[in-house]
Amino acid sequence: MRKQISLAMAAAMALGMAVPAAAEGTPITFFNSKMEIQTQLEEKLQDDYAADDVTVYYSSDTVAAEMAKVYSAKTPYTVAMVDAKDIYSLGVEYGVDLSDQDWVANTTQAIEIDGKVLGFPVCVEARGLIYNKTAIEEITGEEFVPENYKTLDAFKELLDTLKEGGMESPVAIMKEDWSLAAHYLAMFYEEREDVNAYIDALYAGEADVEGDARFNSLMDTFDVLKENNYAKDAAGAAVREDSEMYLADGDVAFMFGGNWDWAVMAEFDPEGEYGIMPVPQNDAEEYYTLVGGGSKYLFVDNTEYTTDEQREAGKALLNWFANDPEGQDFLVNTCALVPAFSNIELEVADPLGQSVKAFADADMLTPSYNYLPDDHYAKLGQSMQAYLTNDLDRAGLAADIVEYWKNTTPVER
Repeated sequence: MRKQISLAMAAAMALGMAVPAAAEGTPITFFNSKMEIQTQLEEKLQDDYAADDVTVYYSSDTVAAEMAKVYSAKTPYTVAMVDAKDIYSLGVEYGVDLSDQDWVANTTQAIEIDGKVLGFPVCVEARGLIYNKTAIEEITGEEFVPENYKTLDAFKELLDTLKEGGMESPVAIMKEDWSLAAHYLAMFYEEREDVNAYIDALYAGEADVEGDARFNSLMDTFDVLKENNYAKDAAGAAVREDSEMYLADGDVAFMFGGNWDWAVMAEFDPEGEYGIMPVPQNDAEEYYTLVGGGSKYLFVDNTEYTTDEQREAGKALLNWFANDPEGQDFLVNTCALVPAFSNIELEVADPLGQSVKAFADADMLTPSYNYLPDDHYAKLGQSMQAYLTNDLDRAGLAADIVEYWKNTTPVER
C-alpha cells in the first residue's frame, strides 16, 4: 500500500498535479531508504511538519539505482537518505556543503570529504544477536548475563539448556538476502585489522576464503544458529514478521539482527526485556563487539533542479531533526532511533537501542564496512540462502564469495 501511494505521488508530480499536504511553505521532496520508518515519516513530515510542504518517497530499488534514476531524469530529491558510500559517490558533485550548520559540532558521525561536510548522520545502528531476556530466564531460573556466553561453546550449552527446558527451537533466522549477506556475512570482512587490504585481496582473487579464520569462526556460529532455527525444515520460506513475533512472544530466545528490528518487535511486545549481544565466537575476547556506527545519511541536492529556497528548506529540515525538541523526539521516540548527536539528551526508549548505545558509549563497536558493491547482498545473499537451506556447503559458499569479488568492479573508496 505504501509503495502504491508513493507511486501515485510520483505520477501526480510528473503530471504537474499538486500533492496535498498539511504543511505550508516551500515544497520539498524527501527520499527515505529506511523502510522501517516510512509510515512515521509520512505521518510526521507530510501531515504534521509545520515549516514546509514535504512529500516523502520510498523505493524498493537499491539506493544507488534510485539516485541514478532521479538524476538521469533531472528530478532529484531535495533531501535524500542514502548509505555512506552514496555520499562518497554522489556528494561531491550533487551535495550541498553543510559545514556551516550548527549540528556539525555535535556529532562525530558526519561525513566530510575534501573539507566539506556532505552527509548528515540519521542515527547509529548496530547488529548482533538479539535476545529475549525474559524467555531465557523463565527456563534457566537465573539472570541472563550476555557476557557469560561470549564463546560459541558456552552459547551452545545455553541453547541445550533452553531445549531441555521446553524451548524446542531457541533461534530464529531471517532468510532475507540483506540480513544474511549485508549484515551477517559482512562481519567476515569487518572483523579484521585492515578491512580495505582484505577487500583488495578479494577483488584481486587472492584471498583464501575457505581457510580464513574469520570466515570459519562466523560460519561455525551460523551452523549452530541454523541447527537451532525454528524454521530449519523450511528456512527459505520463513517470514521476517513471524520470526520477530516468535522472538517477542518468547517462543524463541535469539535472532540475529539489529536495533532497527524493534520497529516490528514493538508491535508484538512493547514492554518486553530485550537486548543485543555480540555474535558468540570462540575467539570472543577479541571480537566481543557489536558491528555498527553511523547508519543512513541525508544530503541536500545542489543542482540547478533544486531552488535556493528548497535548499534552505532542506537544511532547515536537517536542523529540525538535530536541534528542535520536536524533531529530536521524533527521531528518538517515534522512530526508535539511536541519535548520532551529543546534544540530544533524550533517553533511548527501546531496549535494543539501549544496548547499542551502551556498546557505543563503551567504544565497543566494530565499524561497519560501507563500500560493499550494490549487488553484494543480492548475489551473495542467494548463496547464503542456499547455505541456510543446506543446498550449498561451506566450501561452495567460499567459492561463491571468491568468484563474486574477483568479477566485481571495485567500489571507489
